[in-house]
Amino acid sequence: MPIVAPSFLAADFLHLEKACEMVNQSAAEWLHLDVMDGRFVPNISFGIPVISAISKATTKVCDVHLMIEEPEKYAEAFKAAGANVLTVHAEACRHLHRNLQQIKDLGMKAGIALNPHTPISAIDEVLADADLVCIMTVNPGFGGQKFIHAMLKKVESLKESIIKKGANTLIEIDGGVTLDNAAALVRAGADVLVAGNTVFAANDPMATIAALKAIS
Repeated sequence: MPIVAPSFLAADFLHLEKACEMVNQSAAEWLHLDVMDGRFVPNISFGIPVISAISKATTKVCDVHLMIEEPEKYAEAFKAAGANVLTVHAEACRHLHRNLQQIKDLGMKAGIALNPHTPISAIDEVLADADLVCIMTVNPGFGGQKFIHAMLKKVESLKESIIKKGANTLIEIDGGVTLDNAAALVRAGADVLVAGNTVFAANDPMATIAALKAIS
């Protein structure tokens, strides 16, 4: 069964405490927090003060996804804000191995995110150093986009690479995850499903989380 990580980018920002309460009571193990800087991606979301507040209100793992330039400048601040998993984009890091080590040295799990156009080969040399690889199945920067089906093959290829290296790296899927495509993603090798609109726009978010969690 996959780890389910509801994405707060799709939550009602006027009622984030209620969103935390719902996720706390649900079968989800993680909650996903997207940080955008308007530079790496053409949008701005929320930052350290919001994450600090959410981390205090949740019992779940805070999975923080940095869609920002120069993430190394802010790693310590996100640790202090309550991040448990910190993911940086390969495309934003000149010295990716150094970024991963910094995150681990701060006591967090270290993740690498890959945009749809970035091949798996780009991270081959540091794959075993990552606790998680986040495959973007939409172009980053906005919620509610449609899933890019070509990414299924990418997930399969990444799973093969992880097995070949004997690594324990988790595969996370971020973008357009629905109840219709979640099973195919899990079969391809996904370990973590990030779900935004699928959860928060549902009539019964907790039931939707349970349905995602039950997929095998």
